[in-house]
Amino acid sequence: MATPAAVESVWDYPRPPRLESTEELVEIVLGGVVVATTKAAYRVLETSHPPTYYVPADAFAEGVLRPAEGSSFCEWKGRAAYLDLVTPDRTAARAGWTYPSPSSAFAALIDHVAVYPGRVDECRVDGEVVRPQAGGFYGGWITSGVTGPFKGEPGTSGW
Repeated sequence: MATPAAVESVWDYPRPPRLESTEELVEIVLGGVVVATTKAAYRVLETSHPPTYYVPADAFAEGVLRPAEGSSFCEWKGRAAYLDLVTPDRTAARAGWTYPSPSSAFAALIDHVAVYPGRVDECRVDGEVVRPQAGGFYGGWITSGVTGPFKGEPGTSGW
């Protein structure tokens, strides 16, 4: 549990978003198996959003990442490609995304994957199970280290 002095308000995050590296232990669990683990992730911090974590693609177990249909566009990062996460016991459709050719400000995200925490068994930061950002569209990871209100919650569609 974060101490009150360590809690970040998402309203102090910038717009356009900031990219920062983190040495926190980031883990992703699917089908009862830890499919990715790293202490070399990136966080994207944007006003009103909990952090989105980007994990190096090579931190995922072999065969877990599979290209999926569709794409989307972020005004800051560029065109995203979607990924299914697959284990022998479970497939999480379009649970991850990546930026194959991000904008220059986000070039560090090449070969990194973000995951919707609500589409896998769980995501953890330093052992804490995260809560997914509400609304299903955004991929923020809510921990005890961040406070909102967060974009995506009921009543925030006009923000």
